[in-house]
Amino acid sequence: MSTSVAPLEMVDTDRYPLTDPDSPAWRETVGRTRAELADAGCSVLADFIRPELHDVLRAECAALEPHAYTKIEQVNAYNTAVGEPLPEDHPGRTIMERGNAFVARDRIPASSIISRLYTSPVFQRFVADCFGLPELHELADPLSGLTLNVIAPGRAHPWHFDTNTHTVSMLTQAADDGGIFEYCPNIRSATDENFPAVRSVLAGDTRPVRRLDLRPGDLQLFKGRFALHRVSTVAGAIARHSAIFAYSERPGVIGSAERTRQLFGRVLPAHLAERTARGDELLD
Repeated sequence: MSTSVAPLEMVDTDRYPLTDPDSPAWRETVGRTRAELADAGCSVLADFIRPELHDVLRAECAALEPHAYTKIEQVNAYNTAVGEPLPEDHPGRTIMERGNAFVARDRIPASSIISRLYTSPVFQRFVADCFGLPELHELADPLSGLTLNVIAPGRAHPWHFDTNTHTVSMLTQAADDGGIFEYCPNIRSATDENFPAVRSVLAGDTRPVRRLDLRPGDLQLFKGRFALHRVSTVAGAIARHSAIFAYSERPGVIGSAERTRQLFGRVLPAHLAERTARGDELLD
């Protein structure tokens, strides 16, 4: 299913005036979003997609579910190779089951709402301003720049960090029950892995954990490289779907071959070539 709705027309521009960066509504939204990102590393813009288009959004993404690469795997929070030598107390030694699946960017039609929103320069400018950045770039990665995350009933997306510094996502189909987004804001920084705190959460410490009640059509801005996060086990008969719009401050960013194989079951020549550095020395 597709729609002829233009990228700006799909957005509730009365609340989020993407074409008018000098307007009071833009300044209020950007100011609030920046404050929430500074405090909690996360901000949610409710009903960013017009409610009358929620069914179209859901149907377009639901049609992509058969293209999701599904492989139940044992992973760690850093998505590095399981079994590699690590110190005894390293949090990367905590192994979890990853049951979510991803639809890669090259399986998502350019005509879909999520694809046209992801590539919209106006949307990118708005997101960059919300993050307090002069500009953002689409990932050069041909598979992971834009993806659909599918979590089937009985499955979960365990604790992890994002490859990209600034994550933008949108729930497109809610689960009947469960499937709650949980995160630990600013648990690490670009210069400090903070292994003790990460290890504590992986061992069951819930004190740093926050939870979000997301709804389809909400836009979520998130500093996912610095926040440990997960989606809890989905219950009921309906899978949880969320679009992930991955941007970077630097052009040319491509995911590692190891992580790409985990997520999509394949790699392309771009993943085997020399990658553009992300600007930090954190584990992937």
